[in-house]
Amino acid sequence: MTAIKHALQRDIFTPNDERLLGIVNVCKAGKKKKNCFLCATVTTERPVQVKVVKVKKSDKGDFYKRQQAWELRDLTVVDAKDASKENPEFDLHFEKVYKWLASSTAEKNSFISCIWKLNQRYLRKKLEFVNVSSQLLEELPKAEESVPSGESQSVAGGDEDALEEYQELSAREEQDIESMMEMCEFAVSNAEAFAEKLFKELQVLDGANIQSIMASEKQVNILMQLLDEALAEVDTIEGKLSSYEEMLQSVKDQMDQISQSNRLIQISNTNNGKLLDEIQFLVNYMDLSKGHIRALQEGDLTSPRGIEACISASEALLQCMNVALRPGHEQLAAVNQQQKLFAELRDTFARRLTNHLNNVFVHQFNHFSYFKMTIPQYYRSSCLSLPGHDQSSTLSQNTAELTLPKHSPLHRDLLRYAKLMEWLKNTHREKYEGLSRTYVDYMNRLYEREIKDFFEVAKIKMAGTSKEAKGKFGLHGSSGKLTGSTSSLNKLTVQGSNSRRSQSSSLLDMGNMSASDMDVADRTKFDKIFEQVLSELEPLCLAEQDFISKFFKLQQHQTVLPPLAQPETEEADGSVPSRMPPQADHRHSLSSEKDMVRLMMNKIFQSIEPELNSLIALGDKIDSFHSLYMLVKMSHHVWTAENVDPASFLSTTLGNVLVTVKRNFDKCISGQIKQMEEVKISKKSKVGILPFVTRFEEFAELAETIFRNAERRGDLDKAYVKLIRAVFMNVEKVASESQKTPRDVVMMENFHHIFSTLSRLKISCLDAERREAKHKYTDHLQSYVINSLGQPLEKLNHFFEGVEARVAQGVREEEVSYQLAFNKQELRKVIKEYPGKEVKKGLDNLYKKVDKHLCEEESLLQVVWHSMQDEFIRQYKHFEGLIGRCYPGSGITMEFTIQDMLEYFSSIAQSH
Repeated sequence: MTAIKHALQRDIFTPNDERLLGIVNVCKAGKKKKNCFLCATVTTERPVQVKVVKVKKSDKGDFYKRQQAWELRDLTVVDAKDASKENPEFDLHFEKVYKWLASSTAEKNSFISCIWKLNQRYLRKKLEFVNVSSQLLEELPKAEESVPSGESQSVAGGDEDALEEYQELSAREEQDIESMMEMCEFAVSNAEAFAEKLFKELQVLDGANIQSIMASEKQVNILMQLLDEALAEVDTIEGKLSSYEEMLQSVKDQMDQISQSNRLIQISNTNNGKLLDEIQFLVNYMDLSKGHIRALQEGDLTSPRGIEACISASEALLQCMNVALRPGHEQLAAVNQQQKLFAELRDTFARRLTNHLNNVFVHQFNHFSYFKMTIPQYYRSSCLSLPGHDQSSTLSQNTAELTLPKHSPLHRDLLRYAKLMEWLKNTHREKYEGLSRTYVDYMNRLYEREIKDFFEVAKIKMAGTSKEAKGKFGLHGSSGKLTGSTSSLNKLTVQGSNSRRSQSSSLLDMGNMSASDMDVADRTKFDKIFEQVLSELEPLCLAEQDFISKFFKLQQHQTVLPPLAQPETEEADGSVPSRMPPQADHRHSLSSEKDMVRLMMNKIFQSIEPELNSLIALGDKIDSFHSLYMLVKMSHHVWTAENVDPASFLSTTLGNVLVTVKRNFDKCISGQIKQMEEVKISKKSKVGILPFVTRFEEFAELAETIFRNAERRGDLDKAYVKLIRAVFMNVEKVASESQKTPRDVVMMENFHHIFSTLSRLKISCLDAERREAKHKYTDHLQSYVINSLGQPLEKLNHFFEGVEARVAQGVREEEVSYQLAFNKQELRKVIKEYPGKEVKKGLDNLYKKVDKHLCEEESLLQVVWHSMQDEFIRQYKHFEGLIGRCYPGSGITMEFTIQDMLEYFSSIAQSH
């Protein structure tokens, strides 16, 4: 093995500047034995790299080659398989596990020991040795560990020369060696003589050293004597220090006693100061003046001065009750006595304040109830029940003004108690919530009466805006419900050009929606009434919400229980029991004070939304076009309310009502579309402009006026698209069903009217439909002209169709005249059958036919006649061209010229 080791070092590792420190002969476990060597090496250059190299003997010769190498720092586990028994197998865990079988257990143990020592010296990493005897893993001697890594150390046992590191001579050492060798010329040629000379010089130096040591003995004795004298002096000084220490210890004991006395005095003074501070604290923060106690027990809650005194006393009481007591204060009898007094004063004043505010609520409710807005029963009976009575004059003279009473005096009186309500909220939550419920209950009944009467007046005024509504609707009692009969939607019939609109008296009949002066005036009046209703409700709700926020101190966000979210109970003071909404359980989850305000507003004004919906239903029954006005007005008010507070009661309520208005608007659009689908045309008269086309024009004109600069323009654009598509579809349907009027005429006239309307109104969302209407109008005009004009020169047209057929079959144009059926004589015979007089007579009959088909309103007769003139001239030129090409030089011409044709068309048009 030694010879192999030297051979490997010489042939493989020395050329790579590496030294071989450990070797083991192995083969792979479990396979056919192919021997190789695992070598542990280190590099000779810094930094030192430690590797495990696999070396294999070449198959072709007696030399070795390097097959694979691993860095020792990549080794994680060394597994010797069995620490107690001799087992040549072992595993090395690099990036994967390599299983080896050594030639002997001794070699395996020697290699593992070498690995352990290399790791200890160079890497110091946490390398795991499994199933390895502890004897192999001995620590390196401390002497060796203290040696720098640059010096030679023993790694493998007994092989120090192999592990000794090479150390390069310094420049000084090289210079000394060279000078010494120069002094002895035979140093190279005679090494023994050089060594002997060096040995003699070394003996001379040793002798000189011994003589020097012997000569210094006298000085050493002198030094020892001085040391003895110094030790004696030290003993003297130590004695003096001991006496001084005893004296200082006595002084220290006396000073300790004095310090202890001073400390006790300081503690006593500190305790007295703290006791004084505690007494001062309790006196300052837990003492209520007699004036405050008297104000809480007997203070006047009606006068401004008494209210101010009660506010000051309540704030002082709250400050005393909320004082943060220090540890131990609760155990003092005086503190407990004061707390009991404060609790009694709090309960007494809370009870007085609650009773007083309840009385204020009742008084104010009775006061406003007496002066509430009313519509006398006499007016109802005289205006709505007497037969033959002029209702419009009575309503205008006798109904009350459309205004809501202002509650600012009530709010102003109650706001004086706002700070007391805040005190009650912080000290007595139960009574605070009871007052909240009482206020909500009273104001609910008060507002319910006022709002019901207000909307009753609005309905009377609104019903008076429509002549038909006056005869068909009645108001019964104070319910504000509308009763009466409304005729069903009559189907529209076409009764000629002068009677296209339905004569139905139904309020929903779109025939009554013409833009007459009466309709415009009624709708404008309705718009003003509806705006007045919203303008009265908006400040009323905002003022009440502002008052609730200020009076009940609900501006800040705190986690509180809403006062309305309580079961239905009777107040302790015997007031009216609170009526809780059915969703009380859900309101327990609401925590913010904004939710409390909204809940109280919902309870107080619970009648606003149904009354608004009832008013909207009345307006829709009177005139379905009112939904346009209501949609614009309601959208504007909702937008305004959301800008102020998106989550407010007013914003939420108006938003809900806006949904109803939008639903009515959609129903109005759907009603118009349904009427279009149900339209019936007369079989005996010409169609003309269809009624729903005219109504779409009126709707668009009205809508553009109403929705100018409106926020809900998008809803109108969607309605436009639905209506125009329905108009297009039903125009085509009616045109297909028309028997008296040709389909092209119906399409041409109606789409021309639609195109003119859209061009005049300039509705941007209908630009595509405007272009489509123009395209349909142009196509059907051309189709009607061609179909109506037909072949005025029928025989001549048939003759030239035969000529074109011969040319298409391959006959040359100049050879057509030689065909028997198409020779010049046949052509002259056909031309003679169409003199100018016959042509004019045919055109005159055609004009009468066109005039019979077209309606007067659209004024398309001259346009159609001019198009027919152009088409006739086109056919004439076509015939002239065929004669010139197929019968050249024949001199054959038509019996009339283009100028004659123009005169025929002009004279016919002027004669009619």
